[in-house]
Amino acid sequence: MEYVLKTDGLTKLFGKRPAVNHVSMSVKRGDIYGFIGKNGAGKTTLIRMAVGLAAPSSGTIELFGSPDLKKQRHRIGTVIEYPAIFPHMTARQNLEAQCRLIGVKDYKVIEDTLHLVGLNPADKKKARNFSLGMKQRLAIALSLIGNPEFLFLDEPINGLDPTGIMEIRQLIQKLNRERGITVLISSHILGELSKLATRYGIINNGELVEEFTAEELEEHCQSSLCIRVNQPETACNILTQQFQTNQYKVGPDGILYVYDHLEDAGAINTALVQNGLVVESLHVTTADLEDYFIHAVGGNQHV
Repeated sequence: MEYVLKTDGLTKLFGKRPAVNHVSMSVKRGDIYGFIGKNGAGKTTLIRMAVGLAAPSSGTIELFGSPDLKKQRHRIGTVIEYPAIFPHMTARQNLEAQCRLIGVKDYKVIEDTLHLVGLNPADKKKARNFSLGMKQRLAIALSLIGNPEFLFLDEPINGLDPTGIMEIRQLIQKLNRERGITVLISSHILGELSKLATRYGIINNGELVEEFTAEELEEHCQSSLCIRVNQPETACNILTQQFQTNQYKVGPDGILYVYDHLEDAGAINTALVQNGLVVESLHVTTADLEDYFIHAVGGNQHV
């Protein structure tokens, strides 16, 4: 398995405060990697180090399996924070300027890229008159000049209306499927991110909490019967003996989660009570990425 990004013990200090603290993470070729964290968690700082806009205090970065970052960064594209565009120019003129800047001589790439991001109808329009969604698509178009294999997109859907969010999502999926571009995307909009990402990383207070795949998230977030009971281990034995199931677990909070027999909630409640247990609450629940994030960082966090 080829990794397009690997960090080992990556740290960035501002004074004595670590903005990124010994982060070891990996992004596989072909991933759409959802990078999740609340404001100030270290997402943008880590991205800035990976793309060469900030120097690490310690730790290492590899791109495409190589520590030669100067060479490998020619293979990446970046959109960080507000789109860096010339407002008095059209989309085409912005792309022409980018071609000149990075030494691309074949301007056919401009027409192809305008078509790819859906900006050819706005060919005569100045960028200052673009909607925010159009500006984001232009920023992504600029990052595609040079034919990158790996895109870093920092909050590309922040502030967009639902139509703009859908357009950016479809563009990212198209780049990933049709061009084979690996994407690392940070976002506060976790419901939208869950429609895109194939793998995730959660960062909190500068530390990488967890990495997991979309399949693992689906497994964690499947529907379950959530039971708060005074003796969860005894309850597990009752489930095994009376309902012939082992599809359950006791969470760190002591709550028992049962993943089958959801239609037998009443019978399970009766069995537990008849065996002398105190059932404080019992309900069916379905978690999502936001629920999982809140649980992973240990409380009611704002992303």
